[in-house]
Amino acid sequence: MATEPDSSSRIITDQEVQQITRTEELAYELKVEEVMTRNVKCLEPDMQMSQALEMFRSERISGAPVVCGDILCGIVSLEDLIRCLTNYDLDALVREYMSANPVTIRYTDPVVEALKLFVTTKHGRLPVVDEHNRMLGILTKGDITMGMLEALQKDFQAEELRRYRASHLFEDIVSDRTSLILRYNIKPRDFTNGGAASSNIKRALVRLGANPQIARRCGIAVYEAEMNLIIHTINGGVIRVEIEPHQISIEATDDGPGIKDVELAMRPGYSTASDSVRELGFGAGMGLVNIQRCVDNMKLESTFGKGTRLRMKIFMNPDASVGEGHSAH
Repeated sequence: MATEPDSSSRIITDQEVQQITRTEELAYELKVEEVMTRNVKCLEPDMQMSQALEMFRSERISGAPVVCGDILCGIVSLEDLIRCLTNYDLDALVREYMSANPVTIRYTDPVVEALKLFVTTKHGRLPVVDEHNRMLGILTKGDITMGMLEALQKDFQAEELRRYRASHLFEDIVSDRTSLILRYNIKPRDFTNGGAASSNIKRALVRLGANPQIARRCGIAVYEAEMNLIIHTINGGVIRVEIEPHQISIEATDDGPGIKDVELAMRPGYSTASDSVRELGFGAGMGLVNIQRCVDNMKLESTFGKGTRLRMKIFMNPDASVGEGHSAH
């Protein structure tokens, strides 16, 4: 059973979650090794700074790691080279001007950790090492930008393929009545995963070719039904969505505790949510009202002490139908 969230911790609001972009998600998903530059030009401690100057000039770089064998032992930056030139000291050894014990990043770390280091250290590059401090590559902000752009492009191509396949689902199947049924088990008090079912259903509708307005209406209705199961039920419940070319049928059921007065429950602002739930920002008493605004047909049946069944329908005109090769506009 899910434990109740600590009311002293900050809860991310629905609005903030919606504002999280795919780029921000990628910062947590991508690993440093996926975006770093490999085959890095390196210096050795006993090289002369004149050799470092020539490497910087020929490779058009502004910094280079210093290795002893394959172990990172320092880094030379453009600032170090300028300091050497100022001293007319190009015959000096690299070890005299390099920065020892440089800030590094592990190849297995998420990109977001590298971004934090770039902000806190003001460095322009980070050597990438393994658990034994072996040099594996170099990471710059430009590497991260290119890596994210490539990941976004792959996302786009994969999503386009999924949408094409999904949008042709109904036309590829011959039957008197074809439908796609999605079912989700919702746990009580599981605020951590609240909204997951509605997000998945909305995504499925978009891939099937539903227009954005239909997908949003269905997403809001399912979200409110989902949160009602999380907030009010004893054992959780089930959300079942049946998608047909010209209508969407939604059903949310649970086995208790039921609603004493259905008419009263439909009034805006009426809620039986506990104080702890209200402190988390839920239970404002607008869930059923919001559902009614988003669907074309709604029926609420409840027996106090036994359970509740909420049925909803959204009808679509031919221009808004899902499947059959239609695509979202």
